[in-house]
Parts: sequence; structure tokens; C-alpha cells
Amino acid sequence: DMDEGIICPGGIGYDISCSVRLIRTNLTKKDLEGKEKTISSSLFRAIPTGVGKGGKVKLDKTTIREVLKKGAKWAVEKGYGVKEDCEFIEENGCMEDAVPEYVSETAISRGINQLGSLGAGNHFIEVQYVDEIFDEKTAEIFGLKKGQVTIMIHCGSRGLGHQVASDYIKLMEEKYGFENLPDRELINAPIKSELGKKYYGAMCAAANFAWCNRQIIAHNVREGFKELFPKSKVEQIYDIAHNIAKLEEHKVDGEMKKVYLHRKGATRAFPPGSSVIPKKYRKLGQPIMIPGSMGTASYVLVGSEKAMELSFGSTAHGAGRVMSRNKAKELFRGEKVKQDLEKQNIYIKAASWKGISEEAPLVYKDVDEVVKISDKVGIGKAVARLKPLGVVKG
Repeated sequence: DMDEGIICPGGIGYDISCSVRLIRTNLTKKDLEGKEKTISSSLFRAIPTGVGKGGKVKLDKTTIREVLKKGAKWAVEKGYGVKEDCEFIEENGCMEDAVPEYVSETAISRGINQLGSLGAGNHFIEVQYVDEIFDEKTAEIFGLKKGQVTIMIHCGSRGLGHQVASDYIKLMEEKYGFENLPDRELINAPIKSELGKKYYGAMCAAANFAWCNRQIIAHNVREGFKELFPKSKVEQIYDIAHNIAKLEEHKVDGEMKKVYLHRKGATRAFPPGSSVIPKKYRKLGQPIMIPGSMGTASYVLVGSEKAMELSFGSTAHGAGRVMSRNKAKELFRGEKVKQDLEKQNIYIKAASWKGISEEAPLVYKDVDEVVKISDKVGIGKAVARLKPLGVVKG
């Protein structure tokens, strides 16, 4: 619990506040027919992608500290988006406990040119359409209907978050050692210790950088759509992280306790009535997004009481990998994956062929199964299924 709790960077992950953001439009799949390629290309131009790729927003040492303090709110203040966007982001896009001073100069220099960029790995922007609705009432409140076009953004805190994790893992190893740990990645610090407090402040700052990053990407996506479809309305449904630690209240051994809950590769699934869910969704529960891999479906679910009982208000955040990136490169040629997807009318634009082979659909578990289990157990109930039309990859 809070007094004797620990904080563990490895239990949060290197890509702090890696997150999925879902956006809805007033367009239908029909409106996009024949334009899928154009859309993928235009988004690819609007959003920098790939390893070490710089963003379009130029920061200096002062402004990056403002970003680390304010998160998505900074982006909206600077004209990237509208005020309502922040209402539909976890924590309104800003962790109040962020302490920019605890983020190293190295981390800052890695992040300073990366704001508004997608990065590589499993990150993507996907143009999708609603293919199936499982819960009409909830879908309506989330603003989803069959045939409608949605956009999913999956990315994190870029080099900055990665550096924050590396910095503090190293500091914790020096101070506490890892002799008695089964895995050195489990190195941790007491939450009340100086190092524990510093890491938490830096983690919150990196999370703010990630929310600001996604906000700028979302704004650029919106602008890209406006250019192609002048009448388009592009609105945010929700943005929720799956690599983060948060101070929450949970039942532990029959008692309510405040704990630092670490979610890595798990996503929050809070129930109806929770005060941290946007007012619009509060009666129904929190929106959950579970992305599939390129060429497979993604899902929208909703949080439940069951998740509070069984899994500390969490469910899976996606379909995990079944093979390593190296194995994937041996088995799948990027060009072939792209051709196969185009046969299914899914258009892909990527920074590298390697990126495509590493992320081939068969590299992942079956997302339909993952969602079925979550729905059956009741820790995240299925609301809608989304199918891809165009993908932009790092």
C-alpha cells in the first residue's frame, strides 16, 4: 500500500504512457471508397514515422518543460485541437504529479525534436470502419454506428519515455542492487524513498509528453481529413494508457486501500459510476480499446464491476506477440505482407519494409479470442468491432 508500496519502472515499461486513442468521424465506409490509398499517403505525409524520426513541433528547453508539466493541455493551448479533446483523455491528458526537473537532460534531448511523431515498432495510425456492434446502447453513447469511419492511434512517449525508464532503472540498480530479484527488470524503489518519488514525478512527466504527442498527432489527422473531406467532423472517443502506474483505490484482502497500481500491457477497465471516467460515459463504464494487428480487427469494450473484483480494474490491452521480431523477419517479407493486405482492400504506408515484416498479422495472437475471453469473464464487455481500411506504420 502507500506507506510500504514500491514503484517498479520495469512493471510500467520503457514506453511510458504508450496508449491507444480512438477517434470517430461523421464519414461512412462508402465515403472513403476508392480513396483508401490517398488517405494512407496523406496521413503518412502529415505524421512523421519511423525510428528516431523528428516531429514537426519545434521545442526548446523551456517549452519542452511546459509540455512535461501540462501534457495534452499544452497542445490544445497552442492550437493543436479543441478543449473538448482533453475531456476524453484519461486524467484529462495531464498527470498533475509531473516534475519536469526529475527528467534528465539526456531524456529531454531525445524528446525535444520528437513531439508529434509516431515512432516505430507496433505503433500505428489506422483508418477503420465499424463492422459490428454488440451493445447498441453503449455504442450509441460512445458515438459509434455500423459502417462509420473511425481512426485509431497507438503510440507513446518516444525516446524521452524510454530514457526516463533507463535512467531510473540504472539509479535503482546502483542504490538497491538486484541480487535477490528473479529478474533484474524487477528492480524497484520504495515509493516513499527519494528515488521512488523522483521516478514517479519523472514517469508522470513522460506520460504528459506522450499525451501531448498523441494530441498533436490527432490534430494533424483531423486536419488531414478536413483537407480530403471538407465536411468531416473528427471527434475524440477516448485515450487510455497501457504502460503506466497510478495511485488508485482497490480492495486488497477485503479492505479498501490506496495503492500504486502498475499496468504494463494491461489497460484500465473502470466500471460504471467511476468518478475518473468522462461524465458522458459515467453511467455505462469506461471505454476500452483493444487493437488487433495490421489486417485484423480491433475492438471497443466497456469497463465493468467484475474487473474491479477480479483484475484491479484492468483487462488485456491487445493481442500479444507469438513470435519475436527476428523470427518474423525470417518468415515474412514486407512487400508480400503489403500485397496480401491490399488484396483485402487494406492499404499500408510504412517507414520501412522491416517494420511491415515485424508486424505481420500472423505474428500476433488472435485478437477475436482475446476479446472473447475478456467479454466472457466480464472484465471488459465487447461493444463494437472495427476493421481496417488503411494503416500508417512506423
